[in-house]
Amino acid sequence: MAIIGHGIDLAEVSRIAQMRVEHGQHFLDRCFTPAEQAYCLSHRNADIHFTARFAAKEAVLKALGTGLRGQIAWTDMEILNAPVGKPRLTLTGESARIAAELGINRWHISITHTAGFAMASAIGESVDGSQ
Repeated sequence: MAIIGHGIDLAEVSRIAQMRVEHGQHFLDRCFTPAEQAYCLSHRNADIHFTARFAAKEAVLKALGTGLRGQIAWTDMEILNAPVGKPRLTLTGESARIAAELGINRWHISITHTAGFAMASAIGESVDGSQ
């Protein structure tokens, strides 16, 4: 196994909250899948959870080495939680194509947040299948 890319991001909750106020559903649909929206909106302070997912997506883009460009869409990356709470990443579209091209076939995502900030780390790994 080999680490192909690592990204980290820190996002301010008030910035994402302001985006929701200014752009409403258009912002949510552009940046978050329906499942992510449902998850975040099911929590008392949805903005913290939206911010955490936003930071995780930024971290993934950094691990891919691309930033948000070309045909990559925010919704190409979906961050949902496993039943035990661990964040899981699913890639589709252009981000999945780039990950495959880089040889990334396993992701490790970590998210933390406070009332004011969310931070996320993404590690893209190539695993040879023998593990």
